[in-house]
Amino acid sequence: MQDNNNGRPRGARAPRRDATAGASRSNDRSTSRRSSGNNYQDRKSGERKFGERRSSERPFGNRSFSDKRSSERSFGDSNRSERPRSERTYNDKPRFERASGDKPYGERKFSDKRSGGRNYGERSRSFGEKKYGEKKYTPKQYADTKRPRIVVKEDDGTVRLNKFIANSGVCSRREADTYIQAGLVTVNGVIVTELGTKVKLTDDIRFSKERLKGEKKVYIVMNKPKNFVTTMSDPHAEKSVMDLITSDTCKERVFPVGRLDKATTGVLMFTNDGPLAEKLTHPSYYTKKIYHVSLDKNFKKPDFDAVLSGITLEDGIIAADALSYVNESSSEVGIEIHSGRNRIVRRIFEQLGYKVKKLDRVYFAGLTKKNLKRGQWRFLDEAEINHLLMGNFD
Repeated sequence: MQDNNNGRPRGARAPRRDATAGASRSNDRSTSRRSSGNNYQDRKSGERKFGERRSSERPFGNRSFSDKRSSERSFGDSNRSERPRSERTYNDKPRFERASGDKPYGERKFSDKRSGGRNYGERSRSFGEKKYGEKKYTPKQYADTKRPRIVVKEDDGTVRLNKFIANSGVCSRREADTYIQAGLVTVNGVIVTELGTKVKLTDDIRFSKERLKGEKKVYIVMNKPKNFVTTMSDPHAEKSVMDLITSDTCKERVFPVGRLDKATTGVLMFTNDGPLAEKLTHPSYYTKKIYHVSLDKNFKKPDFDAVLSGITLEDGIIAADALSYVNESSSEVGIEIHSGRNRIVRRIFEQLGYKVKKLDRVYFAGLTKKNLKRGQWRFLDEAEINHLLMGNFD
């Protein structure tokens, strides 16, 4: 049985190739290629090399790179205008003009808003950001919000009756209440015994049938001497600062602003202006006070720094606003402080192991003891009064 594989029977092996025959066939093929002229070295003179184009095949002939056509220009040349570049304006550029009908939305001006809702050149804002000058909220948003309201009391021209009597220099407010309840005070001819009654400054107010008049405001500064207590009346005190202000020189009833210890000397203010006195003694107004302190020994530098940084007392931490040595003496110190705590200066140095031999206040809310000897006092001038009334307590 034979198949169509060169007439060999099925299962018969193909005859082995002759190596010499294969080599001869290969040599014949290479020889035929060389003879056909496929090798570029054996080409005829009329044939071209690989990649070479005949001059007839070039559309514009054979020319070098430097050759230019008559219509071409060199790099940098411009045929847009005959004028130099520096003389041309921006409007010389050719523009593409089209009819307004070609625009899908028609003509629009520069100020017209774009589709984003803002003018040309306007900065885009983030979500929730407001425009400059735009209100951040409306009053309706906070109409129902519960918050404390500051109620300003209108001055109706009336004062409490006990205050009017005290300002007249008769007695204190507490004593005035006693006199009112006793029926010793009349208002416009009618006896008034009810506490808290308000009167006008033009009313006819009499105490023991003697008409009272509102007194003017008085402001006094004193150079307090030693061994005088700062109080209106003390049955146990031998000397009081009120003994130094006689009714002959000051008819108005004044009271001291703040307190100074019995052994402390220096600037002490008196007035009958209650609101001003309250401000001067309240710590929130930071009334400036300067003291000259004489110690029993030299004040050490670590303790100096401790007073400036703050030390702890039984009623809290306290620190001096300013501190310095006086006349290059380590045992004398000048301290500036605004606190009004009881015996605060003495307690500061006693906490550090020092004993205060002498304490003199040389400055209080802009007032000094200049030209005042111990125990002397004077009325404040108009400039000093205005300075205090304006709230300048430093």
